[in-house]
Amino acid sequence: MIALISMMIVSFLAPDVSAVIGGDLNCTTFNGSAFVWTPAAVACSNFISDASCAVLYPTTDTLGFPAPGNAAGRPLACYTTGSVTPAAVIQDMKTAAASTCPRTCGLCCQTEAYNCPNVAYPRLNCASITLSQCNSPAWRTIIAADCPSACGFCTQGGCVDAVTNCGTDLSICQNIGMQSFVNTYCQRTCGRCPSTTASGSVTVTSGTCTSYIADSSSNCASWSRNGFCTNTFYTVAQRRSRCATTCRIC
Repeated sequence: MIALISMMIVSFLAPDVSAVIGGDLNCTTFNGSAFVWTPAAVACSNFISDASCAVLYPTTDTLGFPAPGNAAGRPLACYTTGSVTPAAVIQDMKTAAASTCPRTCGLCCQTEAYNCPNVAYPRLNCASITLSQCNSPAWRTIIAADCPSACGFCTQGGCVDAVTNCGTDLSICQNIGMQSFVNTYCQRTCGRCPSTTASGSVTVTSGTCTSYIADSSSNCASWSRNGFCTNTFYTVAQRRSRCATTCRIC
C-alpha cells in the first residue's frame, strides 16, 4: 500500500513533458477538449533557416513544434523569459520571434502578411484554403481579393500575380507579344493592378534596372509575403544577397 501511494505521489508531481498550449493562445482554436494550432499558425516560412530557428527557440515538448491540429506547447523563448508555464507574455520577445521565426513559434497568423480580415461574403471557404490553392493560377487572384489572410496576401492590396514566377524575367512586362499574358497573370509585377487595388511591383531600393540577380533562396516568395523585402530588420545587402529578383533590388 505504501509503495502504491508513493507511485501515485510521484506521478502527480512529475512534470508533463507534452503540456497543453499555455500562455499566448494566438493562432490556436479550441477543438472541444483542448486548444490546438490552426493551419494559419504555421502557414508562413521562417525568415531565417528552420535549423537556426530550432536553436533559437528550442522545445522540449514530445509533440515537437507547433503543427496544424496538435497541442504542442509554444517554445517558451517565443514569448517569455520564464522557464516553466504558466508564464507572462513579454511583447518584445513575441515581436522578435514573429519577425524571425514565426513558423517555428506558431505565430504566422500574427504577422503582417496574415493578420487581416477577409471579406464578409467570400466566394470560397477561407478556412479550407490549401497551400496548393495559394499557388494556383486559378485561385490566387480570387483568394487575394476575398481571403487574403489565408495565403499571406494581406500586404498585397488585393492584387497578386496569378503565377508565381513573373519576376524571373521582367522584360515580359514590355514585350509586345506578351501583353495579354502579363495583363492577366502578372498584374502586380508589371504594374497592371486595377486602380482600386495595390499599385504595381515593389519599389526598387536603389538605382534603376531591368533585370536582377537570381534569388539564392527558394523561400523568397514566402518571405516576401511576410514582409522580408521591406523589413528593415534586414540590411539591403542581406535582402539583395538572398532575394534580389523577388524584392526588385538592383
